[in-house]
Amino acid sequence: MKWKIKKCPKDGTYTLKDSCPICGTTTIIPHPARFSPIDKYVKYRIELKKGIKLNC
Repeated sequence: MKWKIKKCPKDGTYTLKDSCPICGTTTIIPHPARFSPIDKYVKYRIELKKGIKLNC
């Protein structure tokens, strides 16, 4: 499923476009990622979120 609504991280404006109509900043998808209890990539998301380098 592709999300259509997007949000500007600078001013919080919601839009359907790829860039904010007010400030021109690239918009982001405001929806959280889907949760699965059987998630084999959770350690990589934690690594990205916290900025930690895991040894694999």
